[in-house]
Amino acid sequence: MIALGLDVGTTSVKGLALDTVSGQVVASAEEGYPFDTPRPGWSEQDPELWWRATERVLAVLRSAAGDPAGVGLSGQMHGLVALDDGDRVLRPAILWNDQRTAAEVAEIEERLGDDLVPLTGNRALTGFTAPKLLWMARHEPDLHARVRSVMLPKDYVRFRLDGVRTTDVTDASGTLWFDVRERAWSGRVLEALEVDAAWLPEVLESPEAAGAGDQGAGAVGVGAVVPSVQSVVLGTSGVVLAAHDDYIAYPHGEVQASAHAVPGRWFAMGVILSAAGSLRWLRDVLDAPYDVLLAEAERCPAGAEGLVFLPYLTGERTPHFDPEARGAFVGLEVRHGRGALVRAVLEGVAYALRDAADLVDCGDVRVARVSGGGARSDLWLRIVASVLQTPLERVAVDEGAAYGAALLGGVRAGVWGSVDEAVEACVRVRGTVDPVDEWIEAYETGRERFRALYPALFDVINRK
Repeated sequence: MIALGLDVGTTSVKGLALDTVSGQVVASAEEGYPFDTPRPGWSEQDPELWWRATERVLAVLRSAAGDPAGVGLSGQMHGLVALDDGDRVLRPAILWNDQRTAAEVAEIEERLGDDLVPLTGNRALTGFTAPKLLWMARHEPDLHARVRSVMLPKDYVRFRLDGVRTTDVTDASGTLWFDVRERAWSGRVLEALEVDAAWLPEVLESPEAAGAGDQGAGAVGVGAVVPSVQSVVLGTSGVVLAAHDDYIAYPHGEVQASAHAVPGRWFAMGVILSAAGSLRWLRDVLDAPYDVLLAEAERCPAGAEGLVFLPYLTGERTPHFDPEARGAFVGLEVRHGRGALVRAVLEGVAYALRDAADLVDCGDVRVARVSGGGARSDLWLRIVASVLQTPLERVAVDEGAAYGAALLGGVRAGVWGSVDEAVEACVRVRGTVDPVDEWIEAYETGRERFRALYPALFDVINRK
């Protein structure tokens, strides 16, 4: 029996066909598309691109694997798709990485004040959906007056597939209209922000909706559905995600809170904005292959000979929530060569991940499951494991959100009785990277220096 998983991403739709007996991927396909940056800091996309790419990916998967028992959907979170009374898209979708809404974020915080985090579980961020709709009201009032329906990216694709207007609790958690604790739209927030509840889709639990936002689906895909298993993503950005059996209130919105794709569970998520992106930046600057640079870093001792790197190349979210934060190398000496620079970048990202892990971990974590492009480096995984002081497991099928979406599609189709059962049946560990005992002391010292640098450099970086 086959289940399909689709991930509607920022640059492509990725799809896979999952053999629900073996847990193996029997076919996969990907269809890319561009996004637009009409002004600095803006990021938009035509939703029709998602639909056309989805049609082509589904055609390939069905041709290779046959008709599925179920189809699960995942996708980029936070994006605003605004429809009129004829279900026509009113404007290009405003994406998760769009930064135009700083004024609207401030307005939301002013309107809701100290009630915002208790009501939603989160602080206002430019990436969330709510400030995007408020931006439309302020800057495109004629279009805003025609809004009759609001959807998130994957849910728009679902609507085109079967005409159903639904979302799931994980994607809804990233809108800032959702009460994460109660797993329902917040009437108080909708009233304060002048959002008609009729515009919003019905919210379902992820197994019933056969879908989840990319981080929720990715957590399912690696088996991070119980408190003892954490998810660490070493992608362009970095994510540390921890599941919780009970809702945990973060009074200042220190991390992103979300309902989990598993009914009755939640997760807390810390995000660093430039993880593998930092290594890619250095690779491009040095104009050398990854394998050469990583081999040189391998020869550098733990602690990078006193060199420390702050990976805040595009600002930072967790724990600083500072879009003006900037990266830095600190402690440079004439003896430092390329290997030390690379080692410092790997370690700086690991220190930033530890900052996030300390916030989301309530003491239950036994092991972390790692995914993302950076997870291909054994050296980097040894560094991260040593800084986190937690073993890192690689999973047999590293297909991220699309794999988790396929599992959710199988649950919806009745292949498995629950998400836990699907994970137990299909998610397999193919190897473990343990902390290096000899590095731990050096990283404890290095991490103290790392944590002292952001406040020490704040006034210098922010001086106008």
